Amino acid sequence: MPMSRRTLAAAAFALLLPLSACGSGGDGGGSTDASGKVQGDITFQTWNLRANFKPYFDGLVADFEKKYPGTHVKWIDQPAEGYADKLSADAAGGTLPDVVNVSPDLVAPLAKAGLALDLGNAGAKYRSEYLPGAWAGHQVPGMSGTYAFPWYLNTGPLFYNKALFRKAGLDPDKPPTTYAELFADALQMAKRSGGRVATLANVPTIEDFGRYGVPLMNKEGTAFAFNDAKGVELLTKYKELYDAKALDPQALTATPESSGKKFLTGAVAMNPGSALDLDNFKKNAPSLYKNIGITDQITSTGHVNMYVMGVMVNARTKHTPAAVAFAHFVTDAQNQMSFAKKVAIFPSTAGSLNDPYFTKEDGTDETRVRIAAAKSLKNAVNYTPVLFSDQMKTALRNEVAKALQGKESPKQALDNAVSAADRLLQQG
Repeated sequence: MPMSRRTLAAAAFALLLPLSACGSGGDGGGSTDASGKVQGDITFQTWNLRANFKPYFDGLVADFEKKYPGTHVKWIDQPAEGYADKLSADAAGGTLPDVVNVSPDLVAPLAKAGLALDLGNAGAKYRSEYLPGAWAGHQVPGMSGTYAFPWYLNTGPLFYNKALFRKAGLDPDKPPTTYAELFADALQMAKRSGGRVATLANVPTIEDFGRYGVPLMNKEGTAFAFNDAKGVELLTKYKELYDAKALDPQALTATPESSGKKFLTGAVAMNPGSALDLDNFKKNAPSLYKNIGITDQITSTGHVNMYVMGVMVNARTKHTPAAVAFAHFVTDAQNQMSFAKKVAIFPSTAGSLNDPYFTKEDGTDETRVRIAAAKSLKNAVNYTPVLFSDQMKTALRNEVAKALQGKESPKQALDNAVSAADRLLQQG
């Protein structure tokens, strides 16, 4: 699934997309009016989905063509590796498919190049069908439109080790729900364990600053802003945790895999996860499994973080009504619900998360985590700015490391990270 493959070739977009702004789709452009008759041949591109879901997509295409006689959809699927480069090359060469599976960071440069149709206009009548946070996921700062229909969502709760909470004198049935509680519990955990047990295994990322309530960009989308007083406050708190060994000493180089192992062995008390992790605990760490707790992500805003995938329409398509109709068809409530029951993702359509599939316990671990995640998604947001590239993420991580090690103050580190991100933004 592409959700776990978020390393994208932003540099390739920066190089190639300026070439594409002069024309795509062969005749120099298509209509933005989606109100005409739904007919014609269109191409639909997905991202690493054919191997596991071919019957689903074959059926989806057949259902659409049956609903709209006179249409023909050619489904193509690209591998996860190099997907961003493939989109870049197609955009530059005028061969971008009519309907494309994208993530927010992929749609942003396409929208800026005039290649993503504004569905806030062409598909405005469908807006109420989607969760507000999901609909906003493919909006681009500095631009007024919405450049993809929301498709599937993902998020995860926090796991915590009740036994470690109990040993630290903390209530195992009352995990922290605010950052103040999290920091206090973490310091107590480290003190009671003599620094042997950390509560967290990862340094703060851009999503963490968002959850803490830090403004990440200015309203115009022209500069980053996470070096304000609240951002400095969060990094200062993490510095305190790091010094007290309440943040794992190896957090500076941690990966999701290494953090998971730390949690598995009892060296870390809390870690984000999914139903797949529960199965792993049951097989490989039965004592942890018996003491596992599940709680919501910590947030100061009342909104947890989510990841969102979308379906974009090529602004230069020759068959705008058919392309918009198909993009909506893929992402409507019925088809999203059908897809969600085949893979561990969540629909972005309003009301879908109230379905018994996401609310009714059946005693299984998979359902237990699915219900917890679905509940939090109803008003979740995608905190990662669509313009925040992998290079920017690296710059932030490097500066955070310097602050935690005491090589720079938290203020200086975030000032440097914002300066680097702004410089990269201007280059793009």
